[in-house]
Amino acid sequence: MKLDPKALRYMSNEDFRVLTAIEVASRNHDVVPEALIIQLAQLRGGGATKCIGDLVKRKLIASEKSQKNYGYKLIYSGYDYLALRTLSKRGSVMSVGNQIGVGKESDIFVVAGENDEEVVLKLHRLGRLSFRNVKQKRDYFKQSQSPSWIYMSRLSAMKEYAFMKVLYEHSFPVPKPIDQNRHCVVMELVDAFPLRQIDKVGNPGKLYSDLMDMIVRLAKHGLIHGDFNEFNILIKEDGSPILIDFPQMVSTSHPNAEFYFNRDVDCIRIFFKRRFGYESALYPKFGLDSNKEFDLDVQVAASGFTKKDQMQLEKMMEGTDIQGENDDSTESVLQQALSSDDESIISDSQDGLSDQGDGTGSEEEDFDETDPDYIVEKDRLGNTIRRKVD
Repeated sequence: MKLDPKALRYMSNEDFRVLTAIEVASRNHDVVPEALIIQLAQLRGGGATKCIGDLVKRKLIASEKSQKNYGYKLIYSGYDYLALRTLSKRGSVMSVGNQIGVGKESDIFVVAGENDEEVVLKLHRLGRLSFRNVKQKRDYFKQSQSPSWIYMSRLSAMKEYAFMKVLYEHSFPVPKPIDQNRHCVVMELVDAFPLRQIDKVGNPGKLYSDLMDMIVRLAKHGLIHGDFNEFNILIKEDGSPILIDFPQMVSTSHPNAEFYFNRDVDCIRIFFKRRFGYESALYPKFGLDSNKEFDLDVQVAASGFTKKDQMQLEKMMEGTDIQGENDDSTESVLQQALSSDDESIISDSQDGLSDQGDGTGSEEEDFDETDPDYIVEKDRLGNTIRRKVD
């Protein structure tokens, strides 16, 4: 998917107020009515209607007609702009360069970060080619409606950043994580080539051993990559491997942990036999070589991406029913994942867009519901929403 940030410089705070209002309203609406957008954006003199027209022309939102009403829907290009604006305000992304990779679930660009340093911007785009068999769920996963691919992409980015951060802090060979917002992850640019592009290596036995040791080391730290193959391993000039792409990563306590562990091992064995003609009778086995010694999976949960988030993402991908006993946790996960730096725009009438923290959640402050400066409302799920009066 094309990423064209040129229009960012021409967009006003009012445009972003409306765009963020649509993002927030998408919590409860597949197609957001214009009246609700106007109510949330709180622009005077018909400004919201004009901004909606401009956003449609720029192809940042799409107009759609559902069975019940006519309204607007946030699409990936608009979500890109919301994330880029937040990342640029933090100094994580100052300009966008060339696209260096494309996959079934993401687009990857070289961008300029702080001090014009070249870094990588990865945009998760679930739903483009992957997970086509996910059961139709929307409006908090009612079975008769379609899933929110944008929400799933955000969960995927949160997961990748959380795992990459904890792995980097424990000296695993992974890119340095820099920032994350919505469906975007900013990370270090590594000077290396994908293993799938390499036809010859000086010592395939050593590389094979290094990769198997990495699988075992991950397991001893309580983690399984889940997609450990030639597409997600980079080889540096000195022959050392770098591991990338973590949305599939699971804990060794996962019900299917042995399956994922064995699949990672088999992927490397098959690839080395096919590409390098190398085959070894030695390979790790789950349970024998994967005794847990550290709890990085617990640290990941403590960092912000919880087991509830993991369960939510897996169940959405697998298309299984998530109603019933997990309704409350699903609701809380959605609230956390859909909160952002820019959502304060609809309660801040002074400066349009505000920056709050790390983008993976919004701060909750104690407040007096009788305060005349605020309106306290209930959304469709019964959640309390505080909105500042103009």
